[in-house]
Amino acid sequence: MKFTKRLITNLAITGVALSVTACSMMGPQKPDWQADKEYRVTILHTNDHHGRFWQNSKGEYGMAARKTLIDNIREEVSLDDGNSLLLSGGDINTGVPESDLQDAEPDFRGMKMLKYDAMALGNHEFDNPLSVLKKQQEWAGFPFLSANILDAQTGKPLFDAYKIFQVDDLKIAVVGFTTDDTAKLGNPEFLGGIKIESPITVAKKLIPELRKKADLVVAVTHMGHYKDGNYGGNAPGDVTLARTVPGIDVIVGGHSQNPLTQPDEQNGTLILQAHEWGKYVGRLDFVYKNGAIVWSEYELIPVNLKKKVTNADGKSERVFIQEEIAQDPTMLEMLTPFQEKGQKELNVEIGFSNADFVGERSIVRSQETNLGNLIAFAMKQKVNADIGVMNSGGIRDNLEKGIVTYKSVLKVQPFGNMVSYVDFTADELTDYLSALAAKQAGTGAFAQFSGVSLTLKDDKATNIMVNGKALEAGKTYRIAMNNYSASGGDGYPKIVDHPNYVNSGYVDADVLVEYISNNYPLDGAKFAPTSAVKR
Repeated sequence: MKFTKRLITNLAITGVALSVTACSMMGPQKPDWQADKEYRVTILHTNDHHGRFWQNSKGEYGMAARKTLIDNIREEVSLDDGNSLLLSGGDINTGVPESDLQDAEPDFRGMKMLKYDAMALGNHEFDNPLSVLKKQQEWAGFPFLSANILDAQTGKPLFDAYKIFQVDDLKIAVVGFTTDDTAKLGNPEFLGGIKIESPITVAKKLIPELRKKADLVVAVTHMGHYKDGNYGGNAPGDVTLARTVPGIDVIVGGHSQNPLTQPDEQNGTLILQAHEWGKYVGRLDFVYKNGAIVWSEYELIPVNLKKKVTNADGKSERVFIQEEIAQDPTMLEMLTPFQEKGQKELNVEIGFSNADFVGERSIVRSQETNLGNLIAFAMKQKVNADIGVMNSGGIRDNLEKGIVTYKSVLKVQPFGNMVSYVDFTADELTDYLSALAAKQAGTGAFAQFSGVSLTLKDDKATNIMVNGKALEAGKTYRIAMNNYSASGGDGYPKIVDHPNYVNSGYVDADVLVEYISNNYPLDGAKFAPTSAVKR
């Protein structure tokens, strides 16, 4: 096989062959493959696309360049007498306004043009009603897989659990698994009638059955890769799946958005993940012979990613980290009307900011930020509440210094949730704040607050101050949050059944737009972190 510009690590051939041979002994009783023949197979994969059908402002990634890259790889593989599969680790939805406002139609139509073979259902596939997800599958035209997302009434998978592909003489079973955190990460309003089983529990029963039907088993998952299985406050991920359930040859993952530059081999299973947004296409090449993988090689291929360099004049500029990939004209022709429609609707200036407001995932999910404070304050003010609270998982981007547009706000809050509120007694508020303040840092449940300070002691909120005044027994307090959190999203206490609960009907992003429009220039100092919650 011809390999060029590979930043890869060859796997130990003996170790892989032995581990997979043990699994393959459970394969079809009458395999179709020919003895001593080498079968060359290439798995291409992406994950956590999140609406990035178009290249960014720097000319990076985008589905048009991805198509050129994948078409070229397919041709190369075919000329070398190989076969390929193209898989996605899920989360196509939510992240870019041009996509979100069009139900990700350009993204799924783009995936159809790219000829994806299958994808795992991600938790963000449930940000919309089920009717939208069904429509998206029609646009895509390929299987959406999840063995553990079930119809609550029938107990059967809501979508296909797996699909077996005939690849030359080989049968390759591709099975889908979705994080069981979907129960708290997906919009609870759209999860009615859906039952989410533990993917590991389902896999223990299903994988042995698939080994009887197929020569190779590939799990396409949206569960997350957590180093050495340390998943913290998240649901168990791919490492735990591989260690717990033998018989999976390859896991093509997503959810944690890690760039794995080489496979993580666990219990004879190769775990792959290609970062996010189509920034990379993962490529696993392997040779299958006499019932085993006897050779493999892997790389992450950047899709027009750039890096900063200093030129001879001492000025910095961005250059491609590998040779530029041309954009496929047919893909551009299909996507352009979607991009133009979105741009026309979103590039409306609404205000100005004198500082960067921080919503970067790695920061906002671990500490108080000025953007978290701003969002919580805007919600609080809109419904005349005493306190505002925002789950950090609902904050998806920074709000940069300078001109603020409707589009930039939608990138921060893309989910279209509604601002809600509830009037609590002092005791109810204490219990609620205790639950929120105890949420683990590093997860989307980590809470951002406005109007309250407290000390968390033994998972109990103490020294509670509301707008600078001590909590008073017998007094009622109004707290604002989005309807996702109120419905139990991110594992927050479910309060939609509380007699004082009100869904205001105001869309969260529109509330933020309104606040910025009425209060610019937006002052960063006003919302600076204060360490109001001492954990």
